[in-house]
Amino acid sequence: MSSSEGFQRGSRSHGSPSQRSSSASRSRSQTSQRASTRPNESRTRPRSSAGSTAARRSATHQSSRSIRPQPSAPSPFQSRLVDLWRALKVFVSGEIPPDLKEGKVTSSAAHQAVHRRLGVSFVILTAMLLIAAGRVVLVQTTMRGDYLVASLDQRTRISTVRAARGVIFDRHGNELALSIPSSTVFADPRDIEDFPGTARTLAVALGYTPEQEAKLLTALSAPGEKFHYIARQLDEPAAQGILGLGLKGIYSYTEPARQVEGGVAAAIIGRTDPDGVGTSGLEKQFNKNLTGLDGRLQREVSKKGGAIAGSSQTIVAPVPGDDIVLTIDKNIQFQTDSVLMERVGRLNAKGGTAIVMNSRTGEIYAMSNVRRDDSGAVVMATGNFAAVEAYEPGSVAKVFSVSAALNEGTVNADTVMKVPGIIEVDKFLIRDAWPHGVIDMSVRSIVSESSNIGTIMTAQTVKTSTLHDYLSAFGFGRKTGLNYPGESRGILRDANKWRGTEKFTVSYGYGLAVTPLQMIAGVNTVANNGTYIAPKLVSATIDKSGIRREVKGSTTRQVLKPETAATMQSMLRDVVCTGTGEQAQVKGMEIAGKTGTGYKVQSNGTYQTDAGGRKYFASFAGFFPASSPEVTILVSIDEPDAYSRDRFGGTAAAPVFARLVPAIMHELGIEATGAGTGCKAGATPAGL
Repeated sequence: MSSSEGFQRGSRSHGSPSQRSSSASRSRSQTSQRASTRPNESRTRPRSSAGSTAARRSATHQSSRSIRPQPSAPSPFQSRLVDLWRALKVFVSGEIPPDLKEGKVTSSAAHQAVHRRLGVSFVILTAMLLIAAGRVVLVQTTMRGDYLVASLDQRTRISTVRAARGVIFDRHGNELALSIPSSTVFADPRDIEDFPGTARTLAVALGYTPEQEAKLLTALSAPGEKFHYIARQLDEPAAQGILGLGLKGIYSYTEPARQVEGGVAAAIIGRTDPDGVGTSGLEKQFNKNLTGLDGRLQREVSKKGGAIAGSSQTIVAPVPGDDIVLTIDKNIQFQTDSVLMERVGRLNAKGGTAIVMNSRTGEIYAMSNVRRDDSGAVVMATGNFAAVEAYEPGSVAKVFSVSAALNEGTVNADTVMKVPGIIEVDKFLIRDAWPHGVIDMSVRSIVSESSNIGTIMTAQTVKTSTLHDYLSAFGFGRKTGLNYPGESRGILRDANKWRGTEKFTVSYGYGLAVTPLQMIAGVNTVANNGTYIAPKLVSATIDKSGIRREVKGSTTRQVLKPETAATMQSMLRDVVCTGTGEQAQVKGMEIAGKTGTGYKVQSNGTYQTDAGGRKYFASFAGFFPASSPEVTILVSIDEPDAYSRDRFGGTAAAPVFARLVPAIMHELGIEATGAGTGCKAGATPAGL
């Protein structure tokens, strides 16, 4: 025992017995600890002397008497359990174990610290709950609309269900144009995973060029794109060919496509675009009536685009458009198309037009337009040239100038004039179609033999302004009232603007331009006892409830006195029997009409081609029965073979008229006027 240890023991012995006992215990414990560490230390020190060795042995012997066996150290897991248990006891009871009290806060202070921590935790938790509740309220109220839109946009697909366009019927209820189901293939880029691959596959299937493929890829991969058409209005096999590729994001829906039955009256009916909007013809004119109200289909879809089972579907049923009933007779239209196409092909002509009209009501039974395409084939035209294309009518216009003179009383049918074969006007030579000297011709023979100079002489019996007014009253220089889209008003300049030869040539069909529709309406004025009646194509509409509403009648105006019209009817009868219209004769029916052969103005501004030739516009306008007209027909052949005898109105167009009459008589139930043509035996053509 060292002196210091003895001093410490001596100093501790002055305390109380309990203190001395406690001190003794602590001394023994400290001695044991020192004893346990010293052997290690002794192993590291050098054995310097025997005295030190003896001292260590003495100290070891003394300390060994105070060392007791120590329990084994607890495992880490046991230590953690003990620590956890002690912490739990502190948390629940708030009491700190005695062995932890030394150097720690007091029990009340710890209690307060715990309460503070609990209070802070409660405040934080409450704040978080309030924030969450506020967010829920905002989402359910103020922000509800935005989230709802986003949700619907993510899981719903809304498709437009196209309404069927109204049906177009002929006068007997036969369908001419109607909507049929078709398939439209489209892409929803939101469901496409491989844009380049999808675009490439579609391009191969659709036969796209590299430029078209690149354009498709750009459209499909555009940010925010939700819909893109792939192909519109396909038949079912074609649509399934694309859908069968199994491409993600490629779908189809059914929409109506417009179809004209057999192509009959297609040029009159016009066309619609893929969205069902009328772009030409009657489809455009009556687009508002024919267009229905589209429906809507809403469905919920999965991520892969398939409909979610049990999801709600909202369908707003489409409402079809109103139907319209035309004055067209499907059978007469078909016959007119067939005969005109055959004639244009035989004459090697550029095209042709034919119109069949009710003489009393102005209702049009047929309106046919034929053209030769770039390949040389004769086909039905896609445009209604009868209403939109004007030309110089030629000799058919003699009906109007002679009617004006008759109606003014300056001449009558038997008035005789000395007609030369050629005259010079403003250094321009005007000739008749056949050479002759000065001959006596009655007004009746002037019309039947189609004398240009005789017509000029007849027209000069009235004032120029008066002739202009009659031409205007016959419907030239103004629209017919049909209100057909793109209809031309033709050309009829004011009389005070007629210059040079124009004052003379206008009387026999040059210096003015008219459409076939205007021409037939003008000739029909004579057939209708002098009353002009506007052409009519639509007779009624039928609404969604099936109620039929008749379209108001055509506008009318009196142009000629009835007796003047009767005189002209008689004179036009002579044209067919003894004049230029002999080939319009029909067995069993009396025919009246007028031929016309007009030169066409060329691109060089003259009536001659650069090669020195001419091009013609051959026409025949007539009506039957001649004594009580029911049907008026106009036939025009555009550019028949200029070197053929059949280039004239009486040889190119009149035969078409003659072929149509029997078919029309049969369809309309018109009785024959006799066994023959009604003309005197031995009658021969009188020239042009």
